[in-house]
Amino acid sequence: MTSHLTQELVQQIIHNDNLLALIISANFSKPGIHFFTPNSFSQQLAYMNHPAGKQIQPHVHNPVAREVLYTQEVLLIKKGQLRVDFYSDEQEYLESRILAAGDIILLITGGHGFEVLEDLEMIEIKQGPFVGELDKIRFTGIAGEQVKIV
Repeated sequence: MTSHLTQELVQQIIHNDNLLALIISANFSKPGIHFFTPNSFSQQLAYMNHPAGKQIQPHVHNPVAREVLYTQEVLLIKKGQLRVDFYSDEQEYLESRILAAGDIILLITGGHGFEVLEDLEMIEIKQGPFVGELDKIRFTGIAGEQVKIV
């Protein structure tokens, strides 16, 4: 498992040259618009920081056909703490990270599991519609003593 810190407040979780996740710290701040994802991702994640009075021109979005093969999801932690366990596509445990209020994670590839460490409120954003059990393969995760927090 290789993890790279692209900036102090943006972490990439990488395994075998595959980007599994991006974690954006609650403390990230940069003026203007900053996209964390390339155009090739089916889920786009950007940070926007504008001064009072900035106007964003009204607009509508055109219908554009897109093909989504894998669900990518964004979690926004509003309150509490969440441990995220990362797995390879082969369901091999890799490592874990802890997210706190204000943190955001984009889960891109590989597997993942969670343990709520403090009472939690979070928002999940992903492509739809959700197709129930056809949308995922469930498997047994690691035991608590196997957790490697990075």
